[in-house]
Amino acid sequence: MLRLAHISDVHLGPLPDISYRELASKRVLGYVNWRRNRQKLLTQGTLGSIVEAIGAEKADHLAVTGDLVNLALDAELELARLWLETLGRPEDVSVVPGNHDAYVPGAFNKVCELWAPWMRGDNFRGPLGRLTFPYLRVRGNVALIGVSTARATAPFMANGFFREEQAARLGKILDETGKRKLFRLIMIHHPPVRAAVPQHKRLFGISNFHQTVIRHGADLVLHGHSHLPTLFWIGERKKPVPVVGVAAAGQGLGGHHPAAQYNLFEISGEPGHWHIGLTRRGLTAPGTISDVGTFDLGSPRKAPAPYEKATPPEATEAG
Repeated sequence: MLRLAHISDVHLGPLPDISYRELASKRVLGYVNWRRNRQKLLTQGTLGSIVEAIGAEKADHLAVTGDLVNLALDAELELARLWLETLGRPEDVSVVPGNHDAYVPGAFNKVCELWAPWMRGDNFRGPLGRLTFPYLRVRGNVALIGVSTARATAPFMANGFFREEQAARLGKILDETGKRKLFRLIMIHHPPVRAAVPQHKRLFGISNFHQTVIRHGADLVLHGHSHLPTLFWIGERKKPVPVVGVAAAGQGLGGHHPAAQYNLFEISGEPGHWHIGLTRRGLTAPGTISDVGTFDLGSPRKAPAPYEKATPPEATEAG
């Protein structure tokens, strides 16, 4: 059995000092949003409670599905690298970038350089970039597959992108790991489900993702971005794949979104008979982490609504 913890949307704060030159971009909007809203509810104390609770779980691995920072300032990216070092050894923590990590042009490349130890496949030692995603790590009988949907976008937009080229690479990894009879877990930032987030935050390429999963097979998808503890299902009705979101790891009490949570998965079994136990734990009072839900995802024929089946390939980017 593998015990895996999952967090997302850390949004490390507070923001470092920022120059007028750095604000002369999309960052000015994010800075205003931080000052008006996020700094009140995304706090280090909350995140500390979540990280401490995860440490007590003694999980085998930790998945972090993006948005470690806010404006992708150089100082933020470096702070995030230092924070990742506190979570554990790079081989025990897997990261995929989010839209805030690639907030402005050039930020994605810096993320790939600074966070490489946590986003590198087991057998890859070269420099990271867009073409190195998805990456593959194998822990026990679980294949951890990290997809990137992060790109710099226009002001007021927070979209993600999953194009045909990455879909083809993902398909090859899914085939390879399927032949090895591994449990295939995909980590992605944007939810690959329609209507999971508003249009200006949606993923372009949802159909590409669905068709890849249907054709090549997968067992579990983890995502962030929505700041919500959600459960969707995609794929064929007889064998749907659970798609699991999580509340933002730094979200304090009293906000519009649920307070900070983490997911704890217990994965066991064998191909065709995998068992996935999910426990959600989160902040229920200042400094108090409690269970907020337990789910058995090992009975796919009982997949509840909302259930989303993939659309035809011709409906790709605009659908």
